Amino acid sequence: MSPAAERSGVPGVAGAGAPAVQARGAPAPELELRPSSPADDAERDDFVLAHPRGTFFHTAGWRRAVEQAMGHAPRDIVALRDGKVAGVLPLMRSPALWGPPAWISMPYAVYGGPLGDAPGVERGLVAEALRRGAAEGAGRLELRSLEAQEPLEHPRVARSELYATFIADLPAERAEVLARMPKKARAEARKARERHGLRLNEGVWYLEDFYRLFQENKRSLGSPGLPAALFKALCGEFGPRVHVHLVQKGSQPLAGVMSFEWRDTLLAYYAGTARGADREWSASNFMYMALREWAVERGLRRFDFGRSRKDSGAFRFKEHQGFAPRDLEYRFYLLRDRRPPSFTPSNPRTRVLRETWSKLPLGVTRRLSDVVARYLP
Repeated sequence: MSPAAERSGVPGVAGAGAPAVQARGAPAPELELRPSSPADDAERDDFVLAHPRGTFFHTAGWRRAVEQAMGHAPRDIVALRDGKVAGVLPLMRSPALWGPPAWISMPYAVYGGPLGDAPGVERGLVAEALRRGAAEGAGRLELRSLEAQEPLEHPRVARSELYATFIADLPAERAEVLARMPKKARAEARKARERHGLRLNEGVWYLEDFYRLFQENKRSLGSPGLPAALFKALCGEFGPRVHVHLVQKGSQPLAGVMSFEWRDTLLAYYAGTARGADREWSASNFMYMALREWAVERGLRRFDFGRSRKDSGAFRFKEHQGFAPRDLEYRFYLLRDRRPPSFTPSNPRTRVLRETWSKLPLGVTRRLSDVVARYLP
């Protein structure tokens, strides 16, 4: 094997600036792996949009928003063949509360990982990320893939089984949304609309109401929120592909959700509900039913309910809505770290921290979240 192939860790894929070598006896077109630059953004976004496994979080806009609002440093790697994009690994250097920084694809995102026009390209992207991450002293390379991919051979690689996502096809007609819901959820959503008079309204002018509900919800769960700067950066980057909806009873805001439109899918991503709104008025049951109706009217074909921990109330709520869980393929390539991250609500050791956080004043948790969220990507 040539030195170039050894640097990439994958036969047939050369490291940056090195000539290509042949893969297992088959002719291999020249492939260059190098750090991505802003000049690549338009072409790589075209590649992501056309790729069957491309997601909203693979786009350059997500990287720009996180860099602007959170200060994480981009480490994207692009694969070029004959000067054209053949693959991309969106990647950012994320600081840790303790220990070395992590290289994550992608921070604050539920999906990520390598995209290539061939499996060898994707393995080459991961190998190049490992090489560069090790050279910079990264603790781990974390890949948040939606679908299973062949892992690169590595002496210390771990798979996470903590999360699942929920994605379902939307019906062709608005009226079918309610009809398809499980009986109990359907009854709650209908009661919220007909008896309680809840309404779903859409507009970016609801951003502040949504953000307040989001922060209140995170505090009640004992978890830090995210800075307002991130939501504003996402709206600035993606414009009409970002949707903010608010559930109201009269003029009273009860729940809010920020969604992203990607190809034929609506991703219901960030949400918040006022204390007692679900118990009193079934606000969440109504919100996600009405949001799906809105998506159908917009001509979208799939609804992505987002990621949840398998031991969480959100996981059970999504099943209650009639969605089936799908395991996420998260892998950790451990470089300097001794074990995968464990600072999650599923860890009993975080219970005291969560209980303390939930008792702090909202103004305090909002200010602290602006700082702490940078270390919880």
